[in-house]
Amino acid sequence: MKILVTGALGQIGSELTAALKKIYGENNVVTSDMKEENRPEFLPYEKLDVLDKSTLAAVVKKHDIKVIYHLAAILSAAGEKNPNLCWDVNMTGLHNVLEVARELGVKQIVCPSSIAVFGPETPRLNTPQETVILPKTMYGLTKAAGELLCDYYVAKFGLDVRGIRYPGLISYKTLPGGGTTDYAVEIFYEAIKKKLYTCFLKAETTLPMMYMPDAIRGTIQLAETDFSKLKNHSNFNFAGISFSCAELADEIKKHIPDFKINYAPDFRQKIADSWPASIDDSQARAQWGWKVEYDLEKMTADMIKNLCRKLS
Repeated sequence: MKILVTGALGQIGSELTAALKKIYGENNVVTSDMKEENRPEFLPYEKLDVLDKSTLAAVVKKHDIKVIYHLAAILSAAGEKNPNLCWDVNMTGLHNVLEVARELGVKQIVCPSSIAVFGPETPRLNTPQETVILPKTMYGLTKAAGELLCDYYVAKFGLDVRGIRYPGLISYKTLPGGGTTDYAVEIFYEAIKKKLYTCFLKAETTLPMMYMPDAIRGTIQLAETDFSKLKNHSNFNFAGISFSCAELADEIKKHIPDFKINYAPDFRQKIADSWPASIDDSQARAQWGWKVEYDLEKMTADMIKNLCRKLS
């Protein structure tokens, strides 16, 4: 079974690719992105713009692709700076992937969504699976529309499409790519290097987060679940840990006592205020057995240990 990963050089893609390689073998994982630098070693790699449907189809044919992890996207903060590009990449790119899959017999599409589909009208605490979806960013809008488009392809064409609403993701291996939750990665780098960080969100801002090992494990777990067991498809709530900026800073201070943090909220504060503080992921737990492993204490200790090693 050959797998194609779009956006493979991004924060999620680079780590997901490594995990898929271990499970399926490196010759069965084809990576793609728009860049040539930092391409994965050994793995088959294709330079690919998902807006180019003909090249996408050619790559699928060339490698006899049966599963696509579609990760190519413009994220929330970057999307607000360039909303037209965000729409094109996130919507046209997704539509191209779905159409190529339908036309060429791809068996499965895994297409992540995001907590950005929610808006200020959504219940902020323990946000339910089925709730008000009124996003206030172009990124959130494209993810909400993308969920509907994916579910349409399931109902209309019987295509196996599945996805999860990622919270903010934290990793020591790769840098984030323009999201509102990026502070939760930046803070570790600055704490270790400078013992000082200026946060672009308020101290009390609480958002759903997840450590990358949990995110990768959960993504593959969903992909490997029997399709007949799924009542939902493209829109699973996916919860890890929720904490405020100040709570994360306090946990870091347990390891780096002289660390200091300042707060200078910018345009990303308004985005964060429109998102949930915590997520109800009971459907993911019930339908495909999701269970988080890393809490705030365990995640912080692991981040600092590995980042100190990396930065030294």
